[in-house]
Amino acid sequence: MEKMQIENDVYIDEILKNWKGIIMLYRQFEEKNPVLLLDIQEQKVYAYPYNEFKSALNEISQESLKTQYEEAIANDNFVIFVQDNEKKEFRSYTFTKE
Repeated sequence: MEKMQIENDVYIDEILKNWKGIIMLYRQFEEKNPVLLLDIQEQKVYAYPYNEFKSALNEISQESLKTQYEEAIANDNFVIFVQDNEKKEFRSYTFTKE
């Protein structure tokens, strides 16, 4: 069931469509382990320092990001958020750097 949800996730498709730019940006700041943000309407990817990005979130989201980010870094992965203002969606994903 979870696999089907991932396959039907339109934001995964958006991430994959922008993968080259995402990886290029991540690699520019890799030593700082940034949090990335893909803005759907702008079709742009942004890199933020973890603490700066975390401080902009509410308390519950901060705890969620902390857990996800620490696990991602421990496994040599990174966290990317997708922001879709039209649909009022804000989701996070963990991806491998490869």
